[in-house]
Amino acid sequence: MSDELLSTLRDLVAIDSTSVRTNQPVLDVLEPQLTALGFHCLRHRYRDDSGVEKANLVATLGGGGPLELALVGHTDCVPFDAQWAEALVLTERDGKLYGRGSCDTKAFIACALEAARRVASQLKRPLGLCFTADEEVGCVGAKKLQAGKLLDARRAIIGEPTSLTPVRANKGYCLAEVEFTGKEGHSAYPASGVSAVFHAARFVTQLEAFSLEGLRVQTDATFEPPFTTLNVGVIAGGKAKNIIPGHCRVTLEWRPIPGQNVRFVLEQVEAMLRDLHAADETFNGKVTPLRMDSGFDTAAEQDVVRFLETATGNASKTVAFGTEGPQLAALGAVPVVFGPGDIRVAHQTGEFVPKAELLRAAEVLESAIRHFCCA
Repeated sequence: MSDELLSTLRDLVAIDSTSVRTNQPVLDVLEPQLTALGFHCLRHRYRDDSGVEKANLVATLGGGGPLELALVGHTDCVPFDAQWAEALVLTERDGKLYGRGSCDTKAFIACALEAARRVASQLKRPLGLCFTADEEVGCVGAKKLQAGKLLDARRAIIGEPTSLTPVRANKGYCLAEVEFTGKEGHSAYPASGVSAVFHAARFVTQLEAFSLEGLRVQTDATFEPPFTTLNVGVIAGGKAKNIIPGHCRVTLEWRPIPGQNVRFVLEQVEAMLRDLHAADETFNGKVTPLRMDSGFDTAAEQDVVRFLETATGNASKTVAFGTEGPQLAALGAVPVVFGPGDIRVAHQTGEFVPKAELLRAAEVLESAIRHFCCA
């Protein structure tokens, strides 16, 4: 294994880049190495909703015009348990490299840098490496790139733990809150108030029926499950056991298949609330959309998909979880998601990336750069 590859991953894991923190220390590790290879580096800075400074790093090499290939990885991680003593210390056991972000997605970032290091002097067409902020909290950094049109690439390989299998499509991700307002009263006298919790329960019952019937009419057989999914993840309401609750909040998410309008579920929810109010004038519910992200769907015939299938020996697939693919597609790139590690261990205590997959991913990315940027 390349000493530089392992050293880079060790340095990246040592940085606590949980999304509530700045990601600038990660970029401080990467940018000098890219500059030394001849890359032109730009940090596009912004402040998040809490005022913390974040940045996307875009590094380019090999001439002007659209990049033939961009390697894109997110620098932030999910929080880790304080009892995980080795979370920020890359630790090897039984062929696995443990540490927060080792899988999602600092392994990919280290591999992208290593691949660029091996071929930087041989480029004939432009290559880009792009490292984003705040993917874990809504692909915020990628959306900043999209809004500012700050990346111009023909193809993009986006780092996520896919066990070295190319992913050519993912579902969207949408989030909304539904607030129910009733009237508080003494629980011994039900007529003195209006229960917002009962109204929320009435709504959720209808929502469940819709998820089991109405959402399964439109399907895409390439996904598992092949339809848009909907989940009520949080219900909160009431003040005490003997107070009729005057307020209740329901948080729901849905993951639309790429061919479905992301507003379809929202419009159905709005219609349910109107109908419930029409049947009972005391019913008061309001939905507020918080996130409305579409998916992406790259054709299996695209050259970057075919290349990764051939290079890895793995047929491309689709996934239900979200990625930065939609934002790269909106920027004009043909996106495919790829990386070492398994998404099922990515957000756990004891997150790891198999050492053999780390090495292989660097080789695949190197061959991709040679194919699209050096031939």
